[in-house]
Amino acid sequence: MGRALLDSYYDGVLKFTFKNAYDWWNDFNNSQTSLDWVSYILSALYGIVTFVALVQLIRIQLRVPEYGWTTQKVFHFLNVLVNGVRCLIFILHRDVQLLKPEIVQHILLDVPSLVFFTTYALLVLFWAEIYYQARTVSTDGLRPTFFAINGIIYAIQIILWLIIWWKPISALVILSKMFLAGVSLFVALGFLLYGGRLFLMLQRFPVESKGRRKKLLEVGYVTTVCFACFLVRCIMMCFNAFDEAANLDMMEHPVLNFIYYLLVEVLPSSLVLIILRKLPPKQAITPSHLIK
Repeated sequence: MGRALLDSYYDGVLKFTFKNAYDWWNDFNNSQTSLDWVSYILSALYGIVTFVALVQLIRIQLRVPEYGWTTQKVFHFLNVLVNGVRCLIFILHRDVQLLKPEIVQHILLDVPSLVFFTTYALLVLFWAEIYYQARTVSTDGLRPTFFAINGIIYAIQIILWLIIWWKPISALVILSKMFLAGVSLFVALGFLLYGGRLFLMLQRFPVESKGRRKKLLEVGYVTTVCFACFLVRCIMMCFNAFDEAANLDMMEHPVLNFIYYLLVEVLPSSLVLIILRKLPPKQAITPSHLIK
């Protein structure tokens, strides 16, 4: 009898605890104040990343002003653009919530994601060029392919936006989200393929090769960080497409949004900027050290 009463008591305590936790979570997610705080924190984090990328871009320009838009400069410029736009969107999140038609809100959230894809696809392109040049294979077709892929992806997304604007049905919204998930998976596989190939190639260099260990660690860290980032992004976008509870629109679920944007954009961008912080040498730039 005493045992039954004790079990009943513990069951009641557990139910009460879970109910309170669920109520707190629900209240927090539905609170405008919570959304404001999360949005401002994310805005501040994006602002810091924007500032760091901008400073790095200026430092590179001052170091090698005689060269035009190298891969390294474009990479940092795109980082400034993506993180700067995200910063403004989260600062103005209340105004974004009021934009009509609703497709405008989706566009404002999706455009930085597309530019983020281009930014890191550029890094994959750079590594592919290094890999094929080291193997004395022609790289003439890589850049046209890069621009063609980007053009196709942007064109498809614009078409999806226009169709959703014309006829906003749920199936098309799901298709748009799955398309972005597929783009993320494409970049993740690109990092795995060319980052992995470059890493293995560097491993085969003689031990006494200058800068071998440093470049090996750099490629390994960036490949790991970026592959994980885009894979997590792909998985979360799939959940977002089919599960309402995993909605990643910034107007809902502030805690989930904070975790998502922190893991798939803020943290990876910060780590990559730290890893690739070294300035190019003042002498002539060669493909092997445009990004260090």
